[in-house]
Amino acid sequence: MIEDILTSQAASFAEGVQTVLRGHENRSRRVVLMKGSLTQNSRSRSRGISARVTRGGRHGFASVASYTQEDARRVLEAATENALFLDSRAAAPGISVPPQTPAPIPAPGEIMDTRQKEIIDACHQVDDHIRETYPDLISRTVVYTEDSQDKIIVSSDASSGHVTYPRCYIYVFMSAMSQSGVPLELFRAFGGSGGFSDHFSDPAVLYPGIDELHRHLMAKCCGIWAEAGTRTVILGGMMSGMLAHEAVGHTVEADLVMGGSVAGPSLGHAVASPMVTMVDFAASAFSAPAPLPVFLDDEGTPARDAVLIRDGVLEGYMHSRESAQRFGMEPTGNARAWDFADEPLIRMRNTCILPGRSTLEDMIASIDDGYYLISSSNGQADLTGEFMFGVSMGYEIRHGKLGRALLDTTVTGIAFDMLKTVDMLSDQVTWASSGFCGKKQRMPVGMGGPAMRCRITIGGR
Repeated sequence: MIEDILTSQAASFAEGVQTVLRGHENRSRRVVLMKGSLTQNSRSRSRGISARVTRGGRHGFASVASYTQEDARRVLEAATENALFLDSRAAAPGISVPPQTPAPIPAPGEIMDTRQKEIIDACHQVDDHIRETYPDLISRTVVYTEDSQDKIIVSSDASSGHVTYPRCYIYVFMSAMSQSGVPLELFRAFGGSGGFSDHFSDPAVLYPGIDELHRHLMAKCCGIWAEAGTRTVILGGMMSGMLAHEAVGHTVEADLVMGGSVAGPSLGHAVASPMVTMVDFAASAFSAPAPLPVFLDDEGTPARDAVLIRDGVLEGYMHSRESAQRFGMEPTGNARAWDFADEPLIRMRNTCILPGRSTLEDMIASIDDGYYLISSSNGQADLTGEFMFGVSMGYEIRHGKLGRALLDTTVTGIAFDMLKTVDMLSDQVTWASSGFCGKKQRMPVGMGGPAMRCRITIGGR
């Protein structure tokens, strides 16, 4: 973990300007086994200091790729000069934000440096299990990934603190030959927030999930094409989480609202069924730690939950300090930066549609002719809320029962239109947290939701 060499610099912050000094270290590593052979074994680290100084609503930013007291002093001076220069050339004042009352931030968790051999041995154990248990596969890949962010935030007029955000995953990829002679692949990610020992001390705990992945793959090898058209479907929790992030979440990031997203004129209006409530959770969700807890953003704002849709009505946005001032709302602590040289942007944290009261079994039983769509291979959406998601695993529903598996297909729609057709939500939430959001910078994010019955357009052959 990085040493706090920044707090002492607060005494040199210029009067009359807002200053945030950030020490920031990222670490990552990756191990790849393909059919038991080690094909990648890498790790990397970046470390540096950045400063953002605001005068007259104008931000001066500077960063340096090293970490000493002298570096902190120099980067602070450079950011201050940049802010003064921009303010002197501005034709009109920018948005000034009021100071915040500093709040206590939880002590940082440890970032453990597991021995590389221990990680490789665990990957071999998983690979050996797959090789011995599933001889019908034509290919298998086991991937271990780990990344962490370690930040010290020192603010002149908000909160300061030391925060750490480690996470790690084992991905299992399986390929088999379909009945038509075409190779098909499915994958699953295991893991979450924390270090290797939190998830993989005994790799055997992954075996039931790997068994389930294999069952889905074998069912898909005998799969059928979906019938194209607008159909009644159940989106599994992974799919509703993708929808929450891609098709809705980006439209309610306040900077994109100012850029013209569909959520701008929709504030205070019904955008979904009254059953739908959606929240961007900060550090906890449903009385448990959120998948990727965030305690303090990179502007010094303590992170708090942002209620986006309540009972079908668009209620709010995700904010930085400046955007909150523009909209007359409270900052939510969503301003985050991926690397020390990045300026904070409004980013999602753990975006989720809240569960309902139905069981998945009752939802399936309620459909005479439709589909249960479990997982997505990819997704994209624009600021109108129009989306297209690939569906990598799903099943037909006939007369209230699951039928044959589906081959790869897509679903499309307009989020705020589709959400109005939701009429059942399951009582369980499924989370995903292994991916990155790619809005200008990479950023680890969590997304989730319940199974959701709705009307959607699905592709065919």
